[in-house]
Amino acid sequence: MLFSKPVSFAVLALQALSVNAMPAASRHVCKISLSEIPDLIDITIDDITTYLYDGCFTSYQLTQAYIARINEVNSTLHAVLELNPDALSIAASLDAERTKGKIRGPLHGVPILIKDNIATLDKMNNTAGSYALLGAVPPRDSTMAAKLRTAGAIILGKAGLSEWANYRSSNGTSGWSGRHGQITNAYYPNLDPSGSSSGSGVASSLGLSLASLGSETSGSIVSPSQRNNLVGIKPTVGLTSRYLVIPISEHQDTVGPMARTVKDAAYILTAIAGVDPYDNYTSAIPFPAVPEYWKHLQRSSFQGAKIGIPRIAITASSTNGPVLTAFNASVEIIKKLGAEIYENADFPAYAEFRRSGNSSIVLGLDFKTNVKQYFDQLVVNPNNLHSLQDLIDYTMSDPREAYPDRNVNTWIAAMNQPCEDNSCKYAWDAYQANLYLGGPGGILGALESAGGDDGLDALIMPSDFAAGIAAIAGYPVVTVPMGFYPPNTPVVRNSRGLVSNAPNQPFGLSFLGRRFDEQKLINLAFAYEQKTKVREKGVKPYIMPSAQIVDFM
Repeated sequence: MLFSKPVSFAVLALQALSVNAMPAASRHVCKISLSEIPDLIDITIDDITTYLYDGCFTSYQLTQAYIARINEVNSTLHAVLELNPDALSIAASLDAERTKGKIRGPLHGVPILIKDNIATLDKMNNTAGSYALLGAVPPRDSTMAAKLRTAGAIILGKAGLSEWANYRSSNGTSGWSGRHGQITNAYYPNLDPSGSSSGSGVASSLGLSLASLGSETSGSIVSPSQRNNLVGIKPTVGLTSRYLVIPISEHQDTVGPMARTVKDAAYILTAIAGVDPYDNYTSAIPFPAVPEYWKHLQRSSFQGAKIGIPRIAITASSTNGPVLTAFNASVEIIKKLGAEIYENADFPAYAEFRRSGNSSIVLGLDFKTNVKQYFDQLVVNPNNLHSLQDLIDYTMSDPREAYPDRNVNTWIAAMNQPCEDNSCKYAWDAYQANLYLGGPGGILGALESAGGDDGLDALIMPSDFAAGIAAIAGYPVVTVPMGFYPPNTPVVRNSRGLVSNAPNQPFGLSFLGRRFDEQKLINLAFAYEQKTKVREKGVKPYIMPSAQIVDFM
């Protein structure tokens, strides 16, 4: 494991002894025996808040347990890049607040990991997995980190990721970065974790923290969530701030939660969403206050709902047999839960979407523009990076970046775009084309194709191909566990030896909807989750940490 300074669990344990303010359990009486406390691979925010309130354990002890779990498996899975050296002292201070009657909300004292492209102004690094930014210092916390701290969450550390959020190489692998090597999935040895929020996915799946934050440009929350048997919420672009999140694209980047239950993901989304003066895209939020997404979840959400299926897109995407079988079974479940199903609610311009090269134009010019903007905000910029060309030169010269084995062809293609930045007409035209292909020609067109004057409530698709069309126009997606590949599935490896297909590999079901329609999608996802309980009843990871809260009580 890599840390911002040479730190080990033993050192953090010694720190524990030196924190004078560590509070004892609260004055409330624990109503359960220690043996009834759930395994940390299953525990929820509701569980934690109840047990903290009742004095069954403290946030300090909970944080100790998560650190121990990380240290058990991280040398195999590489999911966590850095631990927060101050995590235990932060936990102690939040316990002290609790004993004085101050509780900030559902996340008070709950440890959460964040992706290593979400900047924090503390003792941790913010690098997108690259040595190019090791030691760089932002002017302040990112808005995402600040909101988590305000909500009382403990930022436990930085989760690993596909380097530069999977925007560097044409011959890379999901989950690899120069700083931590290859992250692997816990459901089969050396299995592709998917990316770019790879570490966030693996860590959340194993209970190395309660949940994680990921970011998505096109698939980077949805894909690692489904591949790691998780719930992932890819918010509408503009619902969550991107300020001081190391960027790819201002038009497509968004930050969202990756958790083991819909309700936990909804709690976190409530904490991080909202208008931010540092990100003008958030000014498009159409409601005066952020909804409490977790508050009114109902198992009956499908009653009277109108759900569409873009069958042509599913067929054209060569769906694997087990996934299609599980998807069709899920359609029948949703019918029985009271939904009206509209087959062939297809994307009107889907053929054009598949042929389009506009995404490459938008992402290339956005990255060239936005990464320069990020560099220019840094208070400390140790490698004197001020442009994409500077980044290319650095990466090609530092042997730790594994060039040319991992090339920089994606960046070179961005440099070769015929504009200096994303303000040119060429970039604008490509973005407008994307808005049409993802909106009226895509998701919005499908939603309005049936269902009367109000159209459909949501679309459903296997998560394998839900991300791309939503990404280009900034639409939301919620993925939930749907199933696993059968035990007799042949193992397929890529040229680097990473397993791309395996027995027991998880996959998910995605709900897609209109911009800022997260509440509706979350409600539907919750109803499906509660009926099927795929994660609860399904395959368990092949590797599991053993440390539990009781070990620190």
